[in-house]
Amino acid sequence: MTNLALTLAAADKPAAADFSDTPLWLSLVKALLIFVYLLLSVLLMIWFERRMIGRMQQRPGPNRVGPFGLLQSLADGMKSMFKEDVRPATADALIFTLSPVLFATMAFVSFSIIPLGGSVEMFGHTTPLQLTDTPIAGLLVLAVAGVAAYGIVLGGWSAGSTYPLLGGLRATAQIISYEIAMGLALVAVFMYAGSMSTSEIVAQQSDLWFVIPACVSFVVYLITMVGETNRLPFDLAEGEGELVGGYFTEYSGMRFAMFFLGEYVNMFTVSGLATTFFLGGWQAPPGIAAIGDGMFNTGWWGLLWFTLKMWLFMWGFVWLRGTLPRTRYDQFMRFGWKLLIPLTVAWVVAVTFIRGADAGFFGDGTVDVLGLSFPVSSLIIIAVLAVIVLGAMWIWENRVEAQEKAAAEAAEVPAEVDPWAGGYPVPPLPGQRLVEAPREGGEKALTSAPSTREEEETRG
Repeated sequence: MTNLALTLAAADKPAAADFSDTPLWLSLVKALLIFVYLLLSVLLMIWFERRMIGRMQQRPGPNRVGPFGLLQSLADGMKSMFKEDVRPATADALIFTLSPVLFATMAFVSFSIIPLGGSVEMFGHTTPLQLTDTPIAGLLVLAVAGVAAYGIVLGGWSAGSTYPLLGGLRATAQIISYEIAMGLALVAVFMYAGSMSTSEIVAQQSDLWFVIPACVSFVVYLITMVGETNRLPFDLAEGEGELVGGYFTEYSGMRFAMFFLGEYVNMFTVSGLATTFFLGGWQAPPGIAAIGDGMFNTGWWGLLWFTLKMWLFMWGFVWLRGTLPRTRYDQFMRFGWKLLIPLTVAWVVAVTFIRGADAGFFGDGTVDVLGLSFPVSSLIIIAVLAVIVLGAMWIWENRVEAQEKAAAEAAEVPAEVDPWAGGYPVPPLPGQRLVEAPREGGEKALTSAPSTREEEETRG
């Protein structure tokens, strides 16, 4: 493993973003542009979601304010600014206000390390379309997401009400659980790229997008990013049927709008990260990238390709919301802890051996698959992993069927029930006694009868 690490370290590293010609004032301008870009994207996304779901449900959706209802989201935001800002008397004033601000701010911070395009000319300077980058940018995203969880749990706790507290606890447990699987899914990407810098990861995908070699990580990330953003079918923290509205039940006005804004910005953030880590980032699709010696893969063209890829994931969010019902909370948590996390751990181990095979430590023989050369040992490892996964899925399915069968047998009502045993289902009231009541089909059941005092009053 030491030789493997040295070999991978000696490989040619992709070029990172160059910020040497980016003064401080230009960084502030780029931060403002990213802020405006996200705000406009959120306004358009809300309109797009309402229109798309309206079409799915055979209704028009917003169509009054502006052409095609495009200004409806802006009108709703302005309305939130002038609504009465109600705060419960039992709420903690400082934390109640700080929580939505913290949640929305962390969503914007995560977008600062995502490269939106290549190097461009801005005000006489050559600068990348990225606010900043660090050697551990991938870990920074996970750290910021962990801080955002505080905004949710503190928002539910500070309201001083039962339902927001339960919604905050649900959301926090959900975010923490699925951050583990999300982080493990990204480990495989870091191993393929040889770096955690987002700009280097994008540059490494110039020949082959990581969605192909890290396909398992991509599927796991798609599931975890929906759970991370509390969106249907995983919006369990906002379950209206049992929690009224979840952790922001007591919020109104601009405080509620901040939670709403943070949720949608977070959707763009996880979609932008999926584009960066798996779909080549701002780089053009392979066919278009080859046109005109890569003329469509430079400059401001990267912003167009990045936006189109990101909106592909946003359409997926809308499609899921319009088609799938909400899952049960215990099923959702069991799915994350007992399936996704073990699967990603096994996948990371497999990627380690695959990368070692690519480095030539397990043989130099290769085979051509769809025009690409793969080491024989890599294909063997992938085949073994596929067999293990299929076997685990078969065992899991049989286990679930056995549990469902046992639960069905346990749910069968016995022929004779003693209602007095243990006070179940409810303790008998004072003066109650039981008599046999005939039923249709000759069956008999024990039912409560009026007390002696009630019988005397009835006779009298």
